Amino acid sequence: MIVRRYQPSEQAIWDDFVAKARNRHFFFFRRYMDYHRKRFTDASLLFFDEKERLLGLLPANIDGDTVVSHGGLTFGSVIVGDKMTTRRMLDIFTTMREYYASLGCRRLIYKCIPYIYTRYPSEEDRYALFRADARLTRRDISSTIYLPERIKYDKLRKRMVKKSQKNGVIVRESNDFFGYFLLLDKVLTERHGVHPVHSADEMMLLARNFPENIKLYVAEKAGKLLAGTVLFLNGDVVHTQYMADSDDGCSIGALDGTIDFLIQSYAAKGYRYFDFGISNEQQGRILNEGLILQKEGFGGRGVAHDFYEVDF
Repeated sequence: MIVRRYQPSEQAIWDDFVAKARNRHFFFFRRYMDYHRKRFTDASLLFFDEKERLLGLLPANIDGDTVVSHGGLTFGSVIVGDKMTTRRMLDIFTTMREYYASLGCRRLIYKCIPYIYTRYPSEEDRYALFRADARLTRRDISSTIYLPERIKYDKLRKRMVKKSQKNGVIVRESNDFFGYFLLLDKVLTERHGVHPVHSADEMMLLARNFPENIKLYVAEKAGKLLAGTVLFLNGDVVHTQYMADSDDGCSIGALDGTIDFLIQSYAAKGYRYFDFGISNEQQGRILNEGLILQKEGFGGRGVAHDFYEVDF
């Protein structure tokens, strides 16, 4: 097994492999990863067989004596092609550990890709983690709807969706990220004391770079912005990011109406999964029961996001 640290000159090679990977995600294209490259010391790797054929990639950064796969991404496992086998994955993990140890790193935080984002079974890395005596250190729970066989909404969600429709809430796609992020930031700071991870400028940049993958939908009444969400589209998965509603929107179910509109729309387009994201705090140890109640009210059910630590 041959390993090489990623260099910017290899962007085309990297991106071409990602485009064909079994567990591909637009997160892993370099133009997504590199938009925040100044925040991270990139330590991504390319793995080749003895004939120098590319077998896998690892998006990663180094933080002190720790390697993270990747600190700027929700998840980031070994990206694999159709030729990846369990034996080769074991070799990759051995080579990976030896390489990072040679740099003085002491451990790896490995963020597994949830199965809904893979187009073909790709969990050879889970077995390699077991063989490497990896420790499960964090597990978040995401709520996901399987769109071909949806569970019915609960009574509260049905009532709020009808309330939204009765009040004439209109849901539409928008390009006004700046206007929406003003609402989003106000809601997050007032209700949770935090700001969005992305700025409006960053989200606009990413949306321009990935127009087919990043969409903004807003709910309005008489031209007034009431609620919305950013969507990340990958393969047959719809993921909601940055959902928010104003106090006025909350009172008439504007966000519920938005979610219902999107579920119906993307189910009709043939998507398989509608993913609301996680409802956890403190490294997965705390469940935000109010947050997950809404997601489960729409029929979302659990998909685990696992984090492992591997010592070098």
